[in-house]
Amino acid sequence: MSYPGYPPTGYPAFPGYPPVGQESSFPPPGQYPYPSGFPAMGGSAYPAAPGSGYPATGGYPAAGGYPAPGGYPGAPQPGGAPSYPGVPPGQGFGAPPGGAGFSGYPQPPAQSYGGGPGQVPLPGGFPGGQMPSQFPGGQAPFPSQINTESFPSYPVFSPVSLDYSSEPAAMTQGTQGTIRPAANFDAMRDAEILRKAMKGFGTDEQAIVDVVANRSNDQRQKIKAAFKTMYGKDLIKDLKSELSGNVEELVLALFMPTTYYDAWSLRNAMKGAGTQERVLIEILCTRTNQEIQEIVRCYQSEFGRDLEKDIRSDTSGHFERLLVSMCQGNRDENQNVNHQLAQEDAQRLYQAGEGKLGTDESCFNMILATRSFPQLRATMEAYSRMANRDLFSSVGREFSGNVESGLKAILQCALNRPAFFAERLYYSMKGAGTDDSTLIRIVVTRSEIDLVQIKQIFCQTYQKTLGTMIASDTSGDYRKLLLAIVGQ
Repeated sequence: MSYPGYPPTGYPAFPGYPPVGQESSFPPPGQYPYPSGFPAMGGSAYPAAPGSGYPATGGYPAAGGYPAPGGYPGAPQPGGAPSYPGVPPGQGFGAPPGGAGFSGYPQPPAQSYGGGPGQVPLPGGFPGGQMPSQFPGGQAPFPSQINTESFPSYPVFSPVSLDYSSEPAAMTQGTQGTIRPAANFDAMRDAEILRKAMKGFGTDEQAIVDVVANRSNDQRQKIKAAFKTMYGKDLIKDLKSELSGNVEELVLALFMPTTYYDAWSLRNAMKGAGTQERVLIEILCTRTNQEIQEIVRCYQSEFGRDLEKDIRSDTSGHFERLLVSMCQGNRDENQNVNHQLAQEDAQRLYQAGEGKLGTDESCFNMILATRSFPQLRATMEAYSRMANRDLFSSVGREFSGNVESGLKAILQCALNRPAFFAERLYYSMKGAGTDDSTLIRIVVTRSEIDLVQIKQIFCQTYQKTLGTMIASDTSGDYRKLLLAIVGQ
């Protein structure tokens, strides 16, 4: 039976309908069938197309069951279309408020990853209010839960830092130190507390810990000046006479101005027989241009020596050239990324290493020493797409020794600087014995910059807190002061 009034009277048959030779398979012209599920309309028993997903006979509601303008029926008809996911059974779609159209459909509740306060809401949530199945229990995984077997060449920090699609969290959200300037600071009062702690028999180490661990480096310099003004004595000399061992080294490091401490560490690493290359890498490959330029000036003024000359006399080969490049403090620090340049640099690096017999070390040196860290991240992403291997592992295949360590440190810092320091801290305490100088140096130098992020990444990567590992590897006042600095 045709729909009343359709097609209009005199409307010609559609050209070519029905197809020649198939007339018996199609209804006569003008007879537009309806599924028999529309009994009120007197439809024919024209079956639904196989696999179309339309209901079988009787699966559609009577004509009166479909909405009049301005609303939907309050309950589904028998055999009607299923409810919208998340709508309680028996409620159907309901009537949209004010007769509105689709905007009146009920929406699932807003969801968020992790479910905790401050999490990112997902507009509209998921159907039925369920999180995706890959996040069991609706919890987004910590980086430590990510399977890292697919990144065998990356170091331990890789789960945190291999997301090339965006800036590492520590860089986008800003970084934070565990030590902040004390409120209501009074340099003379603190100088008096330290004087009393060292006067007479014995030393009140706890009083010293309470002051130095809760003042910024700038405030400690003012305490030092106030001490000399009030008592005519040098605070550092008094502290050295009262303390010893690791706790002495830690307290003295805290009282050194930041730039002087870096310069002193570099001088110490090259003084005497042998060179502590890891210290040179840790400082020169991670500092900003301004920090490096200030270190170079301080090194000259305090020790009367030229840092570049000392590096040349204590190192050699490609490692020497890398460190000389670093101590220029001339890396591009523009935060804008040139993706075309990243593609070209990735191609150059491939041709200088994996794509040839032997290695063109100068190409690696030039790109890794001059490009900004955001630019290097883009280059690493382009390289992994092009070479089907990450740049970090290619450096490991093409280089060895100190130059390999230096280049990898630059790449690690480009990906996630706090993760680099978290790894260094872990290996300073892992195994038998403790590398106390590295532990002290990193805790002190990062305490006002990004030690909060370092602690977070440490915990995620190694399944233990930094404070727990420090507590198990140190003792006495040394342990107390370290834990006070890391905020444990």
